[in-house]
Amino acid sequence: MYAMKYMNKQQCIERDEVRNVFRELEILQEIEHIFLVNLWYSFQDEEDMFMVVDLLLGGDLRYHLQQNVQFSEDTVRLYICEMALALDYLRSQHIIHRDVKPDNILLDERGHAHLTDFNIATIIKDGERATALAGTKPYMAPEIFHSFVNGGTGYSFEVDWWSVGVMAYELLRGWRPYDIHSSNAVESLVQLFSTVSVQYVPTWSKEMVALLRKLLTVNPEHRYSSLQDMRAAPALAGVLWDDLSEKKVEPGFVPNKGRLHCDPTFELEEMILESRPLHKKKKRLAKNKSRDNSRDSSQSENDYLQDCLDAIQQDFVIFNREKLKRSQDPPSEPLPALEPRDAAQPSEDGEAEHSGLPMCGSICPSGSS
Repeated sequence: MYAMKYMNKQQCIERDEVRNVFRELEILQEIEHIFLVNLWYSFQDEEDMFMVVDLLLGGDLRYHLQQNVQFSEDTVRLYICEMALALDYLRSQHIIHRDVKPDNILLDERGHAHLTDFNIATIIKDGERATALAGTKPYMAPEIFHSFVNGGTGYSFEVDWWSVGVMAYELLRGWRPYDIHSSNAVESLVQLFSTVSVQYVPTWSKEMVALLRKLLTVNPEHRYSSLQDMRAAPALAGVLWDDLSEKKVEPGFVPNKGRLHCDPTFELEEMILESRPLHKKKKRLAKNKSRDNSRDSSQSENDYLQDCLDAIQQDFVIFNREKLKRSQDPPSEPLPALEPRDAAQPSEDGEAEHSGLPMCGSICPSGSS
């Protein structure tokens, strides 16, 4: 089973989001990791662009925070380690995620964490630095604001590790280490990080506090920001990293399998739960096209929109990870020649292409912070 995310082309054009969608697709088509939400297929029709990704039924961490789940140190420690492996992989691919937060960390049915949403991620090559003001303010590292206000050399991979620190603190305490909201002026945030100290709970273990302090170090040069740093942290001394990288470490929090771990009424336009979710849409598109052809509308009003839609249609890249994997892993033995009577039979690959895409669009976004 997969989850299917669909994005209306006209709305993306109106909101100037086409470039972000294309960038996310470009990144997701090139990466795959056990602790990411991986892309399997991308395709389009006249109205929408579609992304088919891993189906994770455990809900996002924001939802569980809103349900007042009390996360133990062991559980949070596991999330930190799984995100450390994900960020280490992304760094090897020259990718800064820039939006690590509870909303973008999804749990599978067993409770393992997976990073999603590469909508504002960026790729930087060796020696390059990012400079754009991008992210969700409460989780953005101080150097992002400082670079925007004061200029300078920009920022790099360390910003994602700061976000992991904010997330871990929030999971343990129920609120974030700094009282930052989207309405705060950027200039005020630069001053905040130099004047406000993070308060740690006395009942937390010394090792966990020390780990959070290193993740929430304002100076990125002194911050924990690599897998090597995490392996050396006393709080993670007992972690079996090889087992963890294969999901052999059991999570302390396992989502209840008997319920839907999202709010289906919040920012959810439509849930696709049919076995053939695009079947009815084909008929509707054909009907709308017939109606549009008979309508006498001003051509000048639609020229720009149509040009943009045509550009999307032309530039959109269709992706099929299963097909890609098959092409990269040729059979070790030569295939036997087809007998004449078999020539008219459908091939196994053809059958897989037709039936290998069960889809469920139960993607339930929760509120951003």
